Amino acid sequence: MEDLSSTMSDPSVRSASVNDAAAIATMCAVLWPDATEKEHRAEIDLLLKTRMSGTLPATIFVAEDGTGRLAGFLQVGLRSHADGCDPAHPVGFVEGWFVFEAFRRRGIGRALMHVAEDWASSQGCKEMASDTWIDETISQNSHEALGFEVVDRCIHFRKQL
Repeated sequence: MEDLSSTMSDPSVRSASVNDAAAIATMCAVLWPDATEKEHRAEIDLLLKTRMSGTLPATIFVAEDGTGRLAGFLQVGLRSHADGCDPAHPVGFVEGWFVFEAFRRRGIGRALMHVAEDWASSQGCKEMASDTWIDETISQNSHEALGFEVVDRCIHFRKQL
């Protein structure tokens, strides 16, 4: 992979546009490899055109390096409820958060999260929620560094019949 960090200057965070869909789909395929880039792209196209996820508002924010290339993204939406949150209010929910490894530990993830929190607050949310896999320690540490607290741990079971 190309060394993206060599061109890094002050990144800017902005609302994603339909023109960013292909680059976001590439990042989604890294974050969630169980789906194809094409599948991610269809979902992203719809979200960016409607600014909705199902029946609730949602959006994607992107961070650019100094050359206009995307360094990361954060997809945020509203949920009617989330574990550990007050059920009397909608909750901002981090649906996906990714920064290319070459750009990590530079405040990009933090900048994306702050913009997403501002968006959720503007939607009437009083809390922000997120989740990650139990073995994703980098994600867990990143969330905790930004003030998130663990509210539950769950192991899901399945049995073939």
